[in-house]
Amino acid sequence: MKGKIGRIIALIAAGSLLAVGTSGMASASPAGGKGSSSTQAVAAQVLQLRDDLTKAAYAGNVAKTRADLDRLSPVLADLAAGKRYQIQSETQQLSSAAKVRADESNRLLTDPTATPQQIPPLPLPPIPDLPGPLKIVSDLLKALLGAVTGILGGLLGSLPVPPLPVPPVPVPGA
Repeated sequence: MKGKIGRIIALIAAGSLLAVGTSGMASASPAGGKGSSSTQAVAAQVLQLRDDLTKAAYAGNVAKTRADLDRLSPVLADLAAGKRYQIQSETQQLSSAAKVRADESNRLLTDPTATPQQIPPLPLPPIPDLPGPLKIVSDLLKALLGAVTGILGGLLGSLPVPPLPVPPVPVPGA
């Protein structure tokens, strides 16, 4: 009898602890944002996609770059729509601009003879040019990587955004 009562009390205590812990997680919000745990989860996903895309692009791997763009584009569309995740309007707009660049990069990589669309420029962060086969979409991908890094800043709020895993730029004449 005492064992049953002890187990019941332990279950109630564990359930209460779990309920309190997960409610705090669900209402967590980055400073300055209106995020939730799902927003934090998509931030982790976007960070992984950004890093995968960066590594593939700077390795000159066209097929992997296209595959990474295919994986990133729907996430950017969800963020741009603003329905699934609670994000600020600036981050939504940047997501929309990033999606356009991801889709255009993918289109040009699929058909290198295609005529590039004129897309309004985004401020480019200091990112080195891409190697050989990806040179045709270098500016698009650099703008995309910069935009995705900005999106991460919006998603993470006051948390620092990890830097791009870009290889070091060789210094001319060194």
